[in-house]
Amino acid sequence: MRIDQTDPVTKPVHLDDKSKKMIALLQKDGRMSYTAIAAEVGLSEAAVRQRAQRLMQQGVMQIVAVTDPLQLGFAWEAMIGVRVSGDIEEIADTLGKIEAIDFIVLTGGKFDIILEVVADSDDQLIELTDTIRSIPGVAGSETLVYLSTSKQAYSWGVR
Repeated sequence: MRIDQTDPVTKPVHLDDKSKKMIALLQKDGRMSYTAIAAEVGLSEAAVRQRAQRLMQQGVMQIVAVTDPLQLGFAWEAMIGVRVSGDIEEIADTLGKIEAIDFIVLTGGKFDIILEVVADSDDQLIELTDTIRSIPGVAGSETLVYLSTSKQAYSWGVR
């Protein structure tokens, strides 16, 4: 599933209090059973299952395992800022085809696009940055390697 926040017709999904509470519970424990969630929010297990499926189909939430790339043997995590002189969306689509790139956002400021990557080795990170710089319309890039992660949270809640 691709999250496309650049689509001008994408509108926020209205969530009632029960759906918001479901999301909050899953942000704390993504393995929480629908039965336990149902007891917390005051719905049947079937209703919780149906709501969860709808929220996932709408792209409101995903339930995934978040890993630590360094503990899995990857040598580097990095953010790469990209400056473009061409069609930013076309370049973002091209970047999206590169498997090592995990996260792509279009931004304002010093960089036009920000990428998040993990690499097996120094050589892979160098090869990846060379590949990015060779894309027509890429004016330049800057690689910011992660030395350590002080905080990584996914519990910003819902409005």
